[in-house]
Amino acid sequence: MNFFSKPIKPTDADDDKLLANYRESGDLAILGKLYENQMALVYGVCLKYLKDEEQAKDAVMGIFEELTVKVKQHDIKQFKSWLYVLSRNYCLMQLRAGKKMELVNLDDVMEFSLVLHPDDNNREAAMQALEKCMDKLSGNQKQSISLFYLKEKCYKEITELTGFSLNDVKSYIQNGKRNLKICLEKDSE
Repeated sequence: MNFFSKPIKPTDADDDKLLANYRESGDLAILGKLYENQMALVYGVCLKYLKDEEQAKDAVMGIFEELTVKVKQHDIKQFKSWLYVLSRNYCLMQLRAGKKMELVNLDDVMEFSLVLHPDDNNREAAMQALEKCMDKLSGNQKQSISLFYLKEKCYKEITELTGFSLNDVKSYIQNGKRNLKICLEKDSE
């Protein structure tokens, strides 16, 4: 498959016909033909977001795999527009999954007002205070905070590991951070 060749421009009617045929038959060859008609668009979107030819080519393949499931799940009116949005979202998820948070120090990451001094005695006391406050968090908050900050997992990975919804994970992390901050400020008074 050549990503750079210019295919004959299909019409929306051609896409609609292929889409309907795939939904009826489930034949991957039909879906492949439909996708091939739009592959230049998908590759362009992937290259725009991922800024790397090899990653873009991999994403084109990954998007096709998603199509086999998602085409049956969605009521698609304009395949080309829908595929553009699917491609963009796929690339954005790839970018998010690839970003790992660097742990510089607790002050920067956890947004605590507690100042961690370079000498080991104060740092050790701060770490003990943090552990004590972590133990006061609810189980879900503690688990989410630990996975996000200490194990450097992204939201998607946390949802997969815990079974929590994405909104729950965000909420547990936000509320956990707030509770930790309150606890640490109380302990430092």
